[in-house]
Amino acid sequence: MDVGLLLEYGWVLLVLIGLEGVLAADNALVMAIMVKHLDPQKRKKALFYGLGGAFVFRFGSLFIISFLVDIWQVQAIGAVYLLFLSLNHLVKKFILSKRKEDKKKKKHNEGSGFWTTVLKVELADIAFAVDSILAAVALALTLPTTNLPKVGGMDGGQFAVILTGGIVGLIIMRFAANYFVRLLHRKPGLETAAFVIVGWVGVKLAIYTLAHPNLAILAEDFPKEPAWKITFWAVLVAIALGGWFLSSERDEDEREDDNADVLEEEEDEADEF
Repeated sequence: MDVGLLLEYGWVLLVLIGLEGVLAADNALVMAIMVKHLDPQKRKKALFYGLGGAFVFRFGSLFIISFLVDIWQVQAIGAVYLLFLSLNHLVKKFILSKRKEDKKKKKHNEGSGFWTTVLKVELADIAFAVDSILAAVALALTLPTTNLPKVGGMDGGQFAVILTGGIVGLIIMRFAANYFVRLLHRKPGLETAAFVIVGWVGVKLAIYTLAHPNLAILAEDFPKEPAWKITFWAVLVAIALGGWFLSSERDEDEREDDNADVLEEEEDEADEF
């Protein structure tokens, strides 16, 4: 690879690591809430199974999609899913959040049994794996091809970027999730920005789909044109910076007061699985 190619791959990998960090923290928080009713020994075991499931499903999804990545229908489904994921989060956060009071009254304190909880965690893992891999694929697809051997229908360099992002996501879930959770509590706008970025990545995958030779709605080279690439990355950076700088810094007391509300929101998401 020449220097320009290395820089482009490195930049995409850096963005992917940041996105994986926020998503992995959100995922880890959901899993922690799903197992919190178990006693400490079983809780630790359930989280261990959850991490194992995350590893299997994430890399299983990656190898499956590497063989399907050139099928425009798969690309279209991925684009729609990422857009749905983004809009669903934003609607829940800004439109439906006011309806939480009714749900709070209906909650009960009884938790599921150990194996039922493990099953729920594994189902959550599947959803998390799809979220992560689709976002990574959408970011990597328009990278220039390399001389590395293909994996399925995917260029070896693009596959390596997605694989690295997946590994980083798992490492964050295992070792750095608490740091990212604290960061999200301190800068709550980052989570919103992350899901807006997921939607914007969905737009990128939609553009790539519309330029597929079998559809040819857009010119085949359009996703790789400098004007589109500059626009995509400029908007993505603007969203990330907006999430950071427009998110008011919370002091310790505010974060403690807000902790219960944050956990209740995540618990609502966990209950959906």
